[in-house]
Amino acid sequence: MNCFVTGASGFIGANLVHELVAREHQVRALLRPGSDPRGLRGVEFERVEGDLSDKTKLREAMFGCDWCFHVAASYHLWLPDYRPMYATNVEGTRKVIEAAGAAGCSRIVYTSTVGCMGLPEPIHGRIIPSDETTPVREEQMANHYKRSKWQAEQVAIRLVRDGLPVIIVNPTAPVGPRDVKPTPTGKVIVDFLNHQMPAYLDTGLNWVHVRDVAIGHILAAKQGCIGERYILGNAEGNWTMKQAFAVLEELTGVRAPKWQIPYAAALCAAYADEALSLLTQRPPKAPLAGVRMARHKMFFNPAKAIRELGLPQTPPKKALADAVEWFRQNGYVK
Repeated sequence: MNCFVTGASGFIGANLVHELVAREHQVRALLRPGSDPRGLRGVEFERVEGDLSDKTKLREAMFGCDWCFHVAASYHLWLPDYRPMYATNVEGTRKVIEAAGAAGCSRIVYTSTVGCMGLPEPIHGRIIPSDETTPVREEQMANHYKRSKWQAEQVAIRLVRDGLPVIIVNPTAPVGPRDVKPTPTGKVIVDFLNHQMPAYLDTGLNWVHVRDVAIGHILAAKQGCIGERYILGNAEGNWTMKQAFAVLEELTGVRAPKWQIPYAAALCAAYADEALSLLTQRPPKAPLAGVRMARHKMFFNPAKAIRELGLPQTPPKKALADAVEWFRQNGYVK
């Protein structure tokens, strides 16, 4: 297939390009001028320079493509001005999907986030992982990133009703190779390896290998149902931070942090950090949005994607091991 990929220099996007090419698909990738191409080393693809603002140019670039993967997003937990984030995540999504439809793409895979899913609820002291049917409202989108992605997902759903062939995928917390930036989850691993993680919050994530997430995108294009959402996660990957650090300690020999930060203390520190950022215009080390999200254990059930797509299930320990190896080999460990 001829494939068009936005966000190809990002963590998921770069791994998606590698997986598409490995399966002998042809890839045309949209890259912003000045974007970091390190995650795309060693893979052959056609580069198109541009951004999400020009629908006409997007349509021309997609001409002749069978599949469109819209992975690009603005992911920030703090900004001095959030309007550019909404322009990218909401209006950019509208323009990409409409351009893909006008260009004749037979499948359009939109990369959303599990942040748009309903929050896991404790029942009798046990966290029940959320799935695609868990009730959710926009009022639950507690920060600008989640709210912008929620609004973008609603745009995608409306465009399905207009007849466009959109499938939505919702990755959990991917880890693995090519996390160039790194992502917030990857930075946790980097900080751990550099002995800069003295304590942790009582939170949790669904850890999934980024390769499985990339393959999940391809499977969604091949056999996903138009208009459906698929959680791309790992059925065994619902780990607390304490559990994840214990596995990292086993893999690396680096001592896991023993001190758990009380949520109230972390919240107060985040308020103070953001107040300072308003003066300096520099991002806070502990964004308030991130601390608030950490109050919930983000556990999810990917059974639908496993059942309907055949989503691979690489053990989360292997995902962490591959992330550690890549960070060490690429100079992230001091």
